[in-house]
Amino acid sequence: MKGTDLPDLKNFRIRKKLQIAMSKSMEKMGMHEFDSCHFEVVPIDIIIPELDPVFDGFTVAHISDIHLGQWISTERLKGVIDLVNEQNPDIVAITGDFVSYAIDHLIEDLEECLKILKPQDVSLAVLGNHDHWLGANRIRNVLKKSGIVDISNDVYTLKKKDASIYFAGVDSITLGKHRLDMVMDKLPESGPAIMLAHEPDFADISSTTGRFSLQISGHSHGGQFIIPGLGTFIRGSNFLKYPAGKYQVGEMIQYTNRGLGTNVFWIRINCPPEITVFSLKSQENK
Repeated sequence: MKGTDLPDLKNFRIRKKLQIAMSKSMEKMGMHEFDSCHFEVVPIDIIIPELDPVFDGFTVAHISDIHLGQWISTERLKGVIDLVNEQNPDIVAITGDFVSYAIDHLIEDLEECLKILKPQDVSLAVLGNHDHWLGANRIRNVLKKSGIVDISNDVYTLKKKDASIYFAGVDSITLGKHRLDMVMDKLPESGPAIMLAHEPDFADISSTTGRFSLQISGHSHGGQFIIPGLGTFIRGSNFLKYPAGKYQVGEMIQYTNRGLGTNVFWIRINCPPEITVFSLKSQENK
């Protein structure tokens, strides 16, 4: 793939046909049902410098890489969203790749499912590479209709009393759509800030700004295969360094969610789909 082009078009079409065929077969076999035991809710406490005590204990439920129509069926996605809502999060953050290789028969289902999200404050999202490949405007329209704020190359400010926390986002790094310069122009010079970026290795760049305490990402699916003692051995573009879990990158924490769905191979080994629940802690109350 070069620039903003699709992957090899013939290969992409084959993957689309394979996705649709496999999904139909799984549906006929009754294998699309949601089972909560297939998903891991991962609680993470994060100390955020400059965080006002009014935000202490503030929670962010993070999901990524839904890839609706692959292993994640509409039934599974509804179950996942119910599970997210059970966490009673203040914010829901979604870091891209809502779809994989097919979209036309899934767009209404995606909107229907996302509308179920019920955070206390707001749902935020950025787009991933697959979202652009299948039509960024269509995904953005779904987000808008679902009440989800797209912060790709933008900043969202949440206020409580006289305190603020900033959520920034960049568009797909893989396709060169990210504009960190635009984000930095919109972001105040001080105050607690969290970055949403689909691709985790962007942490090497975002961390150098000195403005973000935390970056949350997806893209890697955790490699889908994790070997005990060796970790994630399947790595690729933009998830070579930070494929799964928590990392310290300079003064910033990078956390890579293992994602919900799968890509071409509908299998995970020692790498369950993940819902991350961050509890933000102020330094005063640590």
